[in-house]
Amino acid sequence: MFIGRKTELQALKNAYTHPDFQMLVLYGRRRIGKTTLLNHFASNKKSLYFTAQESSDTENLRRFSALLHEYFGAPTTLGTFTSWLSAFEYAAQQAKQLDNPFLFIFDEFPYAAQANQALPSQLQIAIDHHFTQTNACIILCGSNEGFMESEVLDKKSPLYGRRTGQIHLKPFDYFEAAQMSHTSSPQEQVRYYATFGGTPYYLAQLDTSLTYEENVHRLMFSSSGLLYAEPSMLLRQELREPALYNAILSAVANGATTPKTIADQSGVALTSVGKYLKTLVNLHILARKTPFGTKVEGRKALYYITDPFFAFWYRFVSPAVGAIELGAGAAAAREVTTGQSLSTFEGHQFETITTQWLTRRNTQEGLPFLATEFGSWWGTDPQAKEQVDIDVIAANAQRRSIIAGECKWRENFNETETLKTLEHRAQLIPGNWDKRYLYLFSKKPLSSATQNKIKNNPALRSITLKEMYS
Repeated sequence: MFIGRKTELQALKNAYTHPDFQMLVLYGRRRIGKTTLLNHFASNKKSLYFTAQESSDTENLRRFSALLHEYFGAPTTLGTFTSWLSAFEYAAQQAKQLDNPFLFIFDEFPYAAQANQALPSQLQIAIDHHFTQTNACIILCGSNEGFMESEVLDKKSPLYGRRTGQIHLKPFDYFEAAQMSHTSSPQEQVRYYATFGGTPYYLAQLDTSLTYEENVHRLMFSSSGLLYAEPSMLLRQELREPALYNAILSAVANGATTPKTIADQSGVALTSVGKYLKTLVNLHILARKTPFGTKVEGRKALYYITDPFFAFWYRFVSPAVGAIELGAGAAAAREVTTGQSLSTFEGHQFETITTQWLTRRNTQEGLPFLATEFGSWWGTDPQAKEQVDIDVIAANAQRRSIIAGECKWRENFNETETLKTLEHRAQLIPGNWDKRYLYLFSKKPLSSATQNKIKNNPALRSITLKEMYS
């Protein structure tokens, strides 16, 4: 069953049906579902689908030439083209004679371009002098995000200005991921999302006949597990010094959020840690956030791991590698899945889920106003003279409207005190806000007394986990 990707499919359809030449760039890290998306899109269309390999330039060009001859019905005895440029020119000439758009998908483009550094320039020449006179739709796809952004999308690239659109494919959000986790319990769906994130390939490995603990042990806490070495493999693909980046990610996963604490815990010099953090942010493995309403370059910026799977792996799997290698993976997995640390970890991921819920509701026009900014806030409460925070925020500065949300991943808590505290802290958020809405997100329904209080106040709203997954 094909899940989600409605926006991306529509973008591909728009490009394909456009009367003029189109070139889309589709990129995202490995396992994210790029090939599945392209196969689904092209399933009912005649397409030239070429996947480059980590091989020599000669081998990739030979395979592409054979596929090109086959697609246009030319004799295979014509052999290999003398260059990529001559192959592209031939494809453009043939495309002019087609009644339907010529759909050309070049998957894993970085492999071919790294084997022949002139490839982007040759494709640029073919586009400028030949393809622009056709209704061809070219899709360049790649898993190496750094390469795609610097060598294809960047203004220094020969292909800069030729693309007509780009799609940065990201993991599923919590709601789409739930459709692959095969469990009806919202609490279990949070647990699966907090553990495996929204990468379709990871979610597809879940065995529905096994318990959560058994799936975690089989996939991550076993030296033969499919996801046991996944983060390391990704880092080796993208980076030259994976050991240093591993240390940094382990530090962040275990609570280090500032450059100084990250440097201290990882053993990377403070003078050098900045460049490594910047690289991880550019790869969308880390994100840098500041309190809502402050400058991006502010000193209060904190770093966090964007993907729940990577956060889980570096928080729980990485410290247990020694035990796993000695065959004690089952015991290590049991210790994690039954411990209090997992519940605390899920509480942090619950905040991510609430932000995603607000974003979804915003696109469905289900919030009191159209939000243009999302985030969280932390700072000093001058009254209490202590550091406080607000878990989630959605706002529209032009309309002077803001939602301040508190997330409670607990079985029981003082509801009256929580609402009172949230109302006070909402006044601390920088900006001029005429309308403030308070949202309380909770694992379980609130008491009837609190629900009645909220029902009589249009500025208050409670959202349960069950509602978020309905």
